[in-house]
Amino acid sequence: MKIYHNNRCSKSRQCLSLLSNSNVEIIDYIKNPLTFDELSTLISKIGIPPAELIRTNEAIWKEKFKGKKMNNKEYISAMIEYPKLMERPIVETAEKALVCRPPELALELL
Repeated sequence: MKIYHNNRCSKSRQCLSLLSNSNVEIIDYIKNPLTFDELSTLISKIGIPPAELIRTNEAIWKEKFKGKKMNNKEYISAMIEYPKLMERPIVETAEKALVCRPPELALELL
């Protein structure tokens, strides 16, 4: 099991705390952004369009992207270039991934 974690996010910290007794690999996607293929695979495991994984209230989104017509590749590229745009936390197993908002959703994957 993996958690895509941002330590500055309270929901991400809460989720990590819920999973503390599990064997969880912590991925700091802010310091180590995912590749295009990794993020594409993760999004397909979640089962949502890339646009739904964007944090549209982030300042960087409002400054650089708000109001632009974008395709799936452009959304993914934006999250790679600006990892803060990616919704969090995300918990992934071999078969499935979930955006764990609220953090308790992670318990469904245990």
